[in-house]
Amino acid sequence: MNKKLAAAVSGGAVLMLVLSGCGGGEDDGAKKADAWAKKVCDQWEPQLTKIKDTNDELKRVATQSSKPEEVQKTDSAAFQTLSDAYKSMGGSLTSAGEPPVKDGKSAADAVVKSYDEISKGYIDLKTKIDALDPKDQAKFAEGLQQVAGGLTEVAANETASKQKLSSTGLRVLNTQKGCQVTTAK
Repeated sequence: MNKKLAAAVSGGAVLMLVLSGCGGGEDDGAKKADAWAKKVCDQWEPQLTKIKDTNDELKRVATQSSKPEEVQKTDSAAFQTLSDAYKSMGGSLTSAGEPPVKDGKSAADAVVKSYDEISKGYIDLKTKIDALDPKDQAKFAEGLQQVAGGLTEVAANETASKQKLSSTGLRVLNTQKGCQVTTAK
C-alpha cells in the first residue's frame, strides 16, 4: 500500500520535471513574453522547490517502514504544503497579468483553474488523512488506500496542468530558470 502511495506521489513531480521547452515569436513579442515569464517563474521557483521537496518527503515516508503516526503527520503537513504551493502558483499567474502570447488569457485561466482544483484536492486528502485513527492499524491501512486513490486523481490533474502549460503559448515559462526545478537522484 505504501508503494501505491509512493507511485501516486511521483506523479506530482512530473509537473516540475517537464518544465523545459521553447518559447518563440517575433523579437519584440518574444521579449515581452520572456519578461512576463520571468516575472511568473521568479514567483514560482520557491513553490516548485517546495513541491519537489514535499514529494520527496512523501516518498521517503511511503517507502520506509514508518509508523502510522509518522505517516499521518507527514502526509497531513505535506498535503497542506502542496495545496498552498499550487494556490500560490495560481495566484502568481493571475497577478502577472495577461500573458503576451497567443490565447494567453484563456490558457492562463485554464491553468489557474486546474491549480485551484489541485489545491482543493490536496486539502481533501489532508482532511481524509487527518480523520484516520493511527492506533487502529487495520483501519488506518484501509484509509491509507483511499488516500492513495485520491492522490492518484490529484496526480492526474497535475499531469493535465503540465500538458496545458506545454501545449499553449504559456510554454514560454519553460525557458525560464525559475521554472526549471532540478531533481537530485
